[in-house]
Amino acid sequence: MLVYALTITLSAFLLFLVQPIIAKQILPWFGGSSAVWTTCVFFFQFLLLAGYAYAHAVVRFLSPRAQILVHVALLAVSLAVLPIVAGVDWKPTGEENPSLRILGLLLATVGLPYFLLSSTSPLVQAWYSRRFDSPYRLFALSNLASLAALLAYPVAIEQWIATRAQALVWSWGYAAFAIACGIAALAGLRSASGASGGAQGAMSESAPSLGDRLQWVLLPAIASYLLLAITYHLTQNVASIPFLWVLPLTLYLLTFILCFDGRGWYRRGLFFPVSVIALGAMAWILHDFELTHMLKLVIPVYAIGLFVICMFCHGELVLIKPAPSRLTEFYMLISLGGALGSLAVSVMAPTFLPGDFELSGGLVLAAIALTLRFRGTSRIAFAVGLATIAFVGWASYSYIHEFLSEARVIKRNFYSSLRTYDEDRESGQVRKLIHGSINHGSQFTAPEKRGMPIGYFGPTSGIARGIEALRERAKAENRGMRVGVVGLGAGVLAAWGRDGDSYHFYEINPQVIDLAQTEFTYLKDSKAKIELTVGDGRLALEAVKPQQFDLLAADAFSSDSVPMHLLTREAMQLYVSHLRPGGVIVFNVTNRYLDLAPVVKRLADALGLHARLVSDWPEGKAYDIYAGTDFVLVSADPTIFKAKGLAEVVTEIEVKRRGSVWTDDFNNLLEAIK
Repeated sequence: MLVYALTITLSAFLLFLVQPIIAKQILPWFGGSSAVWTTCVFFFQFLLLAGYAYAHAVVRFLSPRAQILVHVALLAVSLAVLPIVAGVDWKPTGEENPSLRILGLLLATVGLPYFLLSSTSPLVQAWYSRRFDSPYRLFALSNLASLAALLAYPVAIEQWIATRAQALVWSWGYAAFAIACGIAALAGLRSASGASGGAQGAMSESAPSLGDRLQWVLLPAIASYLLLAITYHLTQNVASIPFLWVLPLTLYLLTFILCFDGRGWYRRGLFFPVSVIALGAMAWILHDFELTHMLKLVIPVYAIGLFVICMFCHGELVLIKPAPSRLTEFYMLISLGGALGSLAVSVMAPTFLPGDFELSGGLVLAAIALTLRFRGTSRIAFAVGLATIAFVGWASYSYIHEFLSEARVIKRNFYSSLRTYDEDRESGQVRKLIHGSINHGSQFTAPEKRGMPIGYFGPTSGIARGIEALRERAKAENRGMRVGVVGLGAGVLAAWGRDGDSYHFYEINPQVIDLAQTEFTYLKDSKAKIELTVGDGRLALEAVKPQQFDLLAADAFSSDSVPMHLLTREAMQLYVSHLRPGGVIVFNVTNRYLDLAPVVKRLADALGLHARLVSDWPEGKAYDIYAGTDFVLVSADPTIFKAKGLAEVVTEIEVKRRGSVWTDDFNNLLEAIK
C-alpha cells in the first residue's frame, strides 16, 4: 500500500507545483496579465482531462502487462524534455495571438510530463483496487498533496528559491517520480494475477444512468468555472501574483480533500443554507460597485463563497459516486467538467462576452444547480432555492445593466475588458477609459478644455513636474524632448508634448491604442511627434538601440495589478540604457494595496541611482479634476531634484522593512503588500 500512496503523493505534489513555477516564468512575457494564469489553468485542466482519458482507456482496453509497458515507456520518453525551462524563442513579438502562444509554449515545455502526472492518480488507484478495498481515499490523499504544493509555493518556495532554480529542482523531483511510478507499476503487475475482487470483480455491475453521468460533468464544471471566474476577478483588480492564484485554487482543492476523505465532512443540511448565504453575499458585492475595492471585505467573501459552493458541488458529487469498477470513467468525467468550466472562462468569455460578466453567470448557474439538487428534499428548500435564483439573477442583471448602460464603447480581448463612458462633474463632462474597474485616463469633452492633461497627469503630479524640469535642460541645449512611455491609456501624457518634442508610447493591448485614437484626442491634438509601438514595453525596448530619452515612464499597471517584470533590476538596467545623460525614469506607484516606492528605492540603490517620491493628492475643487498620485523619479544625476518645481515637493523614500532587490529570477510581491 505504501508504494501506491507515495507515488500518488509525489505525482500530485509535482502536478500542482509546476503550475505556478511555469506561469511565473512566462508571466513577464505577456505583460503580467491576469489572463496568463487563466490560460494556464485552461491548459492544465484539459491536459488533466487527457491524462484521465488515457488512464481510463489503458485500464479498460489493455491487459495489466500492456498497461505497464506503455506507461513505463512514456515515462522514459518524458525525461527527455527536462528541465522545464521556458525557451526564449517563445517570447511574443506583439503580433501573434497570446493565448495560442502560451498554449504552444506550455505544450512544448511541460506537456508530456504533466500529461503523465495527471494520469497517475486514476491509473494507480485502478492498480490499487485490484488488490485492496475502495481507492477513493487515495483521491483525497492526492488532493492533499496538491494542496501542500500550492501552500508551499508562496510561503516558502517563491520566497527562497529563484525561478530558474525552481524549475531545475522540480525536474529532479519528476525524475524521482518516474522511478517511483515504475515501481508501483511493477507492484500492480504482480498483484494483478491474484486479484479476485476490487475493480475486476465489480465489472458486472450495471452502468450508471445518463443523469448520473451528466451530474459527474456539470457539478465539477460549475466549481471549476467559479474557481477561474473568481481568480480572474481578484487578479485583475488586485494583483496578478501567485498568492492570489493560489488562494482560490487551495480552497478548491481543500473541498476535494474533505469531500472524498470519506469521513462525512459534507453535510447537506448544513451546506444548503450556507450556500444560499454565500451566493447572496457574492452577488451583492458584485452588484455594488462601491464595494469593489474594499479589499478586507471582497477577498474573504469571495474566498469563503468559493469554498462553500465547491463543497456543495463536490459533496453532491461524492453522494453519487460509482463503485470502483467505474473509477476511471468517473474521474475522466469529473476532469471533463473541470476542463469545460475553465474553457468557458478562459476562452469563451473573452471571445463572446463584451465585459467581465462570467462571474455573474457562474453565480446564477450555481444557484440553479443548488435548487435542482435540493428540490426533492422539501418544499421550503425548493422555495428558498427559487428565491436564491431570483436574487442572484437580479443582482447579476443589475451589474451587467449598469456596466452596459453607461458605456459608449466596450471592447475585450486577452489582455483586458475596456470601456469608455462620459461622466458629468462640477468642472464639466469628462470621458473616461476604464479597465476592469480602474480609470486609465480621462479627458474633458468640451473642445476648449480637452487639451488639459487631467486625472493622474495634472500639472502638480510627479511626472508632469519631471517633464517640466527636464524641458528646461532641453531648451538650454536648443532641442526638443524625447519621452518614452510604457503604457498608453487614453494618451493623456501626449498633452505635455511641445513643438519639437517626440513622445513614443509602448502599449501591449492594440485595443487600448484603438480607443486612445478614436475616443480621445490627446494623441492627434499633441504638438509633439507621436510614435506608437504595439507589444510589451520591456520586450520592445530590448529589441531596439538606445533611444536617448530625456524621460522614460513606466505606467503599464493594468487595474491595480502589477506587471512585476517592469520592476526588476534587469528592467531598471534596460531603462537606464535608453536614457540620455541626466535623464529620469518615472514609475507610477499609485496603488491601493501595494507599497511599491520602497521596491523602486532598493532597485535604484543597487544600481547607484537616486530615487525620490512625489506624492500629490489634490483637495477641494482640484480633486474634481486631478487624481491623487504617487510617482517615483529615478536618475543618476541627483541635481535634477533641485530643479524648480521639483525641489519643493520631492521627498526621501522611507524603507520601513527589509526586502529583496527584485530580479527577473527572484521577486516576491508579498513584500510590498500594505
